[in-house]
Amino acid sequence: MDQEERLAVFIDYENLALGAREHLGGMQFDFGPIADALAVRGRVVARRAYADWSYFDEDRRMLTRHQVELIEMTQRMGASRKNAADIKMVVDAIEMAFERDYISTFVMCTGDSDFSPLVHKLRELNKRVIGVGVEKSTSRLLPAACDEFLFYDRLEGVEVPDEDQGAPAPKRGSRSRKAGTTTERATAQKAPATSRRTKAAEAVAVAEAVAEATAPEVPIETEPEARPATRRRKKAEPAPALVETTTAPEAEIDASEQEEETSASSDAPMEVRVAQTLADLQSSTSGAVTASALKRTLLRKDATFSESDYGFRTFGEFLRFLADRGFVELATGPSAGDPEVSLPEQGDTSAAFGLLRTVVQESNGSAALSGLKNAVRKKRPDFSEKALGFRGFLQFAKAAEAAGAVALAWDDDADDYLVTA
Repeated sequence: MDQEERLAVFIDYENLALGAREHLGGMQFDFGPIADALAVRGRVVARRAYADWSYFDEDRRMLTRHQVELIEMTQRMGASRKNAADIKMVVDAIEMAFERDYISTFVMCTGDSDFSPLVHKLRELNKRVIGVGVEKSTSRLLPAACDEFLFYDRLEGVEVPDEDQGAPAPKRGSRSRKAGTTTERATAQKAPATSRRTKAAEAVAVAEAVAEATAPEVPIETEPEARPATRRRKKAEPAPALVETTTAPEAEIDASEQEEETSASSDAPMEVRVAQTLADLQSSTSGAVTASALKRTLLRKDATFSESDYGFRTFGEFLRFLADRGFVELATGPSAGDPEVSLPEQGDTSAAFGLLRTVVQESNGSAALSGLKNAVRKKRPDFSEKALGFRGFLQFAKAAEAAGAVALAWDDDADDYLVTA
């Protein structure tokens, strides 16, 4: 029992409840799936939820059944009470971090980026932080700050109605700081209004969207059909955009490799990310890489990673799937259930070079490098140059040129490499 993780759960209930109703087809939030997900991660020793509970009468009963302590933070007493629940939640979390050394993990159930400084401070105090939030109402800044992040709508037991995902969220009357009528109060109890904090979060989201629109975007080379067939859920993919390029070939090499590196971290198939992460671990460590070390690194890169999103019950089952396809090799590890993982010593580069040559020949003997990877994956969906030991498609194409399979030449008019066969 001393080896178990001790977890303390803090719930920004308004953020989760309103996020579920707005973005999950009007469904009511249920703490049960979160409790089940945390049960496998350690022993929960504290559960606290913060809200003005006069707006969530039915929800109080549900939380009480899950032994959640309800912290009442009334929001009707004027502007001085603004964000009172957030402040109380932060103070309690910091106090618990100092007074209860046995608590090793803090679970912050919110999608509000205002809690990012709290997450950073808890990690400075050597505490592990797990975040929980509704995917569409979670700021993109928060998951990256956590050690692990769980999206509520992906948890086992959460059934999101597909037919309502595109429907507008149910309207709610605005919260008035002045005393309202009895009818208005009853309506507010059934359907809580958007708080000032939610409006602020929406403003932040708009600012992030504007920043994203003005920032240079990376080209997306992976097509939907190139993803693994076993994946159950598909994340929304950003629309591809043109990227400005320089006329110098060497500058083009660096830019394309950086863009491809950025794209691979979020949009590449999972086996590509595993192979790339494994290659980095092998180059930076002197010893063997175990499955547990590999998963910890994947979580550090993407706190939302879960093998269940790809149709596998355990990470070991996922690795065995990749081993059967030749992406990785497994060997007996230091303990049962934790095998050593490595990349194949020699990938089948000759067959891959032949595939590249065939694709170029089918394109009338020449093709631009920028769209060539998509064409290769159309012919062979599981193609990955990183699984063959190459860090990028340009490096793979140059190796194919060195092997005599294709020829590369810089085209000033197209600002791209022209591949011929």
